[in-house]
Amino acid sequence: MTISIQSDAASRRPARRSLKLVAAAAMVCAVLAGCTGEQFQKGYILPPGALEQIPIGASQDQVLIVMGTPSTVATLNGEVFYYISQRSERKVAFMPQQVTDQRVIAIYFDKDRRVIRLANYGLKDGKIFDFISRTTASGGQEMSYLAPLFRLIGGSR
Repeated sequence: MTISIQSDAASRRPARRSLKLVAAAAMVCAVLAGCTGEQFQKGYILPPGALEQIPIGASQDQVLIVMGTPSTVATLNGEVFYYISQRSERKVAFMPQQVTDQRVIAIYFDKDRRVIRLANYGLKDGKIFDFISRTTASGGQEMSYLAPLFRLIGGSR
């Protein structure tokens, strides 16, 4: 009859192997988690409920308090504040970003610097669309100013 005695080192080998396998699996999961999609916001970030705080007839100072400094200002039969933003995402790390939404919020003022109209322009079916009045932007001076803004922030999708 023979008696075999295992050393402590030999009994620990399977435990070490399984620990190494668990550590390797955790590392693979961490690397894969780093490859998931990302979302980006560039430009103006509209505070929740901000547009609802700007009634027609509000002063330019009230708009500045609620909305902050505009991205750009133009003069179209009165002054217009434009707040420009863009959202993009990439589904996998190290891939190029794709634009998912781009907006130009326009606040129109009369000669007395009072709000006469609000617009939230974005692209819908490849055309500049006002999501407040639910209309497509028409031609003229306004459109000639909006079209380059949309090309500037990413063009069509």
